[in-house]
Amino acid sequence: MAIARAIILQPTLIIIVTLPVIYSMTEAEALVSFKSSFSNAELLDSWVPGSAPCSEEDQWEGVTCNNGVVTGLRLGGMGLVGEIHVDPLLELKGLRQISLNDNSFSGPMPEFNRIGFLKALYLQGNKFSGDIPTEYFQKMRSLKKVWLSDNLFTGKIPSSLADIPQLMELHLENNQFSGNIPDLSNPSLAIFDVSNNKLEGGIPAGLLRFNDSSFSGNSGLCDEKLRKSCEKTMETPSPGPIDDAQDKVVGDHVPSVPHSSSSFEVAGIIVASVFLVSLVVLLIVRSRRKKEEENFDHIVGQQVNEGGAVEVQVTAPVKRVLDAASTSSTPMKKTSSRRGSISSQSKNVGELVTVNDEKGVFGMSDLMRAAAEVLGNGSFGSSYKAVMANGVAVVVKRTREMNVLEKDDFDAEMRKLTKLKHWNILTPLAYHFRKDEKLVISEYVPRGSLLFSLHGDRRPSHAELDWPARMKIVRGIAEGMHYLYTELSSLDLPHGNLKSSNVLLGPDNEPMLVDYGFSHMVNPSSAANTLFAYKAPEAAQHGQVSRSCDVYCLGVVIIEILTGKYPSQYLSNGKGGADVVQWVETAISEGRETEVLDPEIASSRNWLGEMEQLLHIGAACTQSNPQRRLDMGEAVRRIKEINTEGGQESRTIEETWNQGYHDQQSQRRHGTNSFDNIQLM
Repeated sequence: MAIARAIILQPTLIIIVTLPVIYSMTEAEALVSFKSSFSNAELLDSWVPGSAPCSEEDQWEGVTCNNGVVTGLRLGGMGLVGEIHVDPLLELKGLRQISLNDNSFSGPMPEFNRIGFLKALYLQGNKFSGDIPTEYFQKMRSLKKVWLSDNLFTGKIPSSLADIPQLMELHLENNQFSGNIPDLSNPSLAIFDVSNNKLEGGIPAGLLRFNDSSFSGNSGLCDEKLRKSCEKTMETPSPGPIDDAQDKVVGDHVPSVPHSSSSFEVAGIIVASVFLVSLVVLLIVRSRRKKEEENFDHIVGQQVNEGGAVEVQVTAPVKRVLDAASTSSTPMKKTSSRRGSISSQSKNVGELVTVNDEKGVFGMSDLMRAAAEVLGNGSFGSSYKAVMANGVAVVVKRTREMNVLEKDDFDAEMRKLTKLKHWNILTPLAYHFRKDEKLVISEYVPRGSLLFSLHGDRRPSHAELDWPARMKIVRGIAEGMHYLYTELSSLDLPHGNLKSSNVLLGPDNEPMLVDYGFSHMVNPSSAANTLFAYKAPEAAQHGQVSRSCDVYCLGVVIIEILTGKYPSQYLSNGKGGADVVQWVETAISEGRETEVLDPEIASSRNWLGEMEQLLHIGAACTQSNPQRRLDMGEAVRRIKEINTEGGQESRTIEETWNQGYHDQQSQRRHGTNSFDNIQLM
């Protein structure tokens, strides 16, 4: 009987023992457990057991959700301290992004590699230290963005980073990494920075496309692009009499010379020593001057930063831009310049022509005294943000590519662009004309470009790009393009340079087109490298330029917005990014449209039909044969027909065309129509 009872009880015992093993935490329990490892967990006081992290009424601070599922942790800049226990995070099956940047975490690299489905990892600005295992990233094949900068990491850069097929951004700067740079030939890698480490050796061929600044601050690195040969230096021959004597010279004291040396020999040694020292000093001074001059063209070289992604304080390079402009007519004396400012006498400055006085009038002298920051350096020129003494912020674009027209014709074209009045068009404010280069001044839009909102992912703006927001952006771009095609109908390319870096985002994701209408002013010899419309297949292969090239550009931007991928078409050598045009064409032919959609919007099942409609429009705009491509009017019409029920409020195209923008343009952008009262963000 006892045996029978034991047999009966045995299954029950097994169930009792195994229950804890198969038990799974709720998302709330997992996050509370993760929080408990922090020394100052009270900072996350909204993380309360028993409540829902993704509650519509009271969502937990620092938690991002999609359809009620936790998809990201954004805990940057909260001053958090303590250990990081990864085990609870394994229970968050929808977790795709972890942002713990700018806190006070320390110790070795946490075991985030156990979360194989992560897409973005932001740990910059902490005190993590020690070596990262070589194989750390081996199983993190979904990663797109890795930010480990401004920590204390040591040892070699993990070679397993090369195993991440879709890696787009890698920031390792300002650490203590040593050894050689691994051969990272990731095809999608668009942003790369290993500056200010202890790296040595040559730069792998797959990384030579990146700017010099990505490798600066590593004295052991060598390559032709760094102007430092990797060849081994020859052994120095035994010093001769002069060199031997020079080594013995310390300060102004010259040791005694053997009695056999005459006074003439002593004098000769001293003269030779002084000559050699002077020569070295001269070479150093010249080298520094040359480097400073070259710094202007190499400050920011990544296209992903073009249009406002990065702001870097500069002094002399920006000052030289405006100095050169101001002295084009009349020579003037320069005064000293402090960091972050542009200072000069205001008399006899070169001419700055105001073509739009609705937002106030300012002159070259105002720009000369402005605090300046680099915004970007692209194929069309360099851009700077200038904040003048009265707080007004503008963007100064410097280009050497628009040299076709004489001054009067150039002035007429700029005034024609200024007459454009449309909410989705940003018009110039002023310009400065020189034969070899131009300055074009326009309004500063704090939020920056669509390119950065899609791919930069360092601000809350990226989280706002849900499907209704993206559809609104596409509609606004289409409306702006239709307006340009109406008002600039005499041009072969009414835009000519449409890409995501030339779409600025105002409040409520309202897009504004820039860099339009310049195609006929650009030197024909450089147009192919300057204007994105020339990347259309028929233009790139056969030199056939038509309005259909603008349609191709529109299609690339639509596909970029839908897929979230950085298009390889934007890169001059085509290496890097993703060939989004071919990828989408293949997916449509195989009936796999939903697979190419950005996961951040694909989870919105109610709108999948509208997304697929727009994807087909993008594909129709990027047909390799221009005869099969949509024309601009048809593309706009089809975009207009897509319904976005439940999405954000959006004006119809007819309402936009008929609306008067003359008085409302600045008010809706910045909350005021007085340029003098713009509040900077």
